[in-house]
Amino acid sequence: MNERTERAKALLIVDVQNDFVEGGSLAVTGGHDVAAAISRHLEEHGDAYAAVIASRDWHEAGSTNGGHFHAPGEEPDFATTWPVHCVSTGPGSDYAPGLDLSRVTHHVRKGVGQPAYSAFEGQTEDGATVASVLDEAGVTEVDVVGIATDYCVRATVLDARNAGLEVTLLPGLHAGVAEETSRAALEEMGAAGAVIG
Repeated sequence: MNERTERAKALLIVDVQNDFVEGGSLAVTGGHDVAAAISRHLEEHGDAYAAVIASRDWHEAGSTNGGHFHAPGEEPDFATTWPVHCVSTGPGSDYAPGLDLSRVTHHVRKGVGQPAYSAFEGQTEDGATVASVLDEAGVTEVDVVGIATDYCVRATVLDARNAGLEVTLLPGLHAGVAEETSRAALEEMGAAGAVIG
């Protein structure tokens, strides 16, 4: 069995960014703790992954990004329209300081000028999709971590399942916006065949 076959698992780190942790424009309670916990996980288990892919929201300045940001003069509904966040020209789009990037093999940007939730909607700097990166690495199984459980993590897990991948949502390594929507998301991901740790 060659190394590629033995290391057919990847880690997907979803949107662990300044605007999604405490102090950010769309802060999620527990975000800083999740960043630190992911870093510890990578220190202990990083060698188990053929690829470590980190996604970021990467929205355009001075734009509603296809209606993802609320229109001027209107309030966001926090379902399909959101406050301004993760603008590519500002610090909110940066990775949270507690996230150790030394083991990340691929950086993915998503939501450039348009709504995007799943990491699978993004691309690397050289234009590769997450699906193509995983395929090239021979990956059949992914662990998913990040922010937020009820939005971008949920969308990433569901897309991974739709792509035929085995998926595990790692316990203690994700945080949600709200208890009710997070609980519903966990149920939906489990029903789709993901292992909810």
